[in-house]
Amino acid sequence: MTRIRLTLAYEGTDFCGWQVQPADRTVQGEVERALATILGRAVRVHGSGRTDAGVHALGQVVHFDCPDGRTGFPWQRGLNGILPRDVRVLDAAEVPDDFHARYGAVSKTYEYCLWHERGFCLPQRRRFVWNCGPVDFARMEAAAGLLLGEHDFAAFQNVGTDVDSTVRTVTEISRHAGPTAHESVWRFTADGFLKQMVRNLVGCLVACGRGKLDLDGVRVILEAGDRTLAPATVPPQGLTLVRVAYGEG
Repeated sequence: MTRIRLTLAYEGTDFCGWQVQPADRTVQGEVERALATILGRAVRVHGSGRTDAGVHALGQVVHFDCPDGRTGFPWQRGLNGILPRDVRVLDAAEVPDDFHARYGAVSKTYEYCLWHERGFCLPQRRRFVWNCGPVDFARMEAAAGLLLGEHDFAAFQNVGTDVDSTVRTVTEISRHAGPTAHESVWRFTADGFLKQMVRNLVGCLVACGRGKLDLDGVRVILEAGDRTLAPATVPPQGLTLVRVAYGEG
């Protein structure tokens, strides 16, 4: 038995999320189907986490156990020859048996892309941005400062996943230039994220940037831990899982 680690990129537009589902197209389902073609048997793939329908990835990490060893098999080339065009293996490597894509992760980084021109959105970018319109970046960055550090993020968790604790440590919320002049990219790094937490944090920041929420309001939401007080969840297509870190080196 050999454990293999894969790094995946995918466009989430035409997927019903990461997790395999009986009747829907998912990323996990496509990867497991490709592996079954190579191995001649079903193999379970374990991901670093679940991405929702419409969410993309540039650095989703997964692992699986190859039942017949296959030491030295060219997994990247072999899988990319079978997988559909909206999923690609960026890297493949043999790892120790105790490596686990989910439980071994020490941090994750997501990016959310905002489009700020109300008059139009480039057709080439519509699957990768949320057109939120003009915002005040200074107000957003001030609000981001309140969300850094260790907090109970219960107010930014949507229902659907049971967790032992809603406390997380956010180490980065930063703004970067997007690929066009009409975009901004917001990067979030934490030791873990709750269900749709990044999309909910973006909703909070945009509400501040639109002048609909002030810093005192952000403090109240964070301290109350009440999801009903926070702004609505923003659309999925602006979100990309960029990196999963494992404390290596």
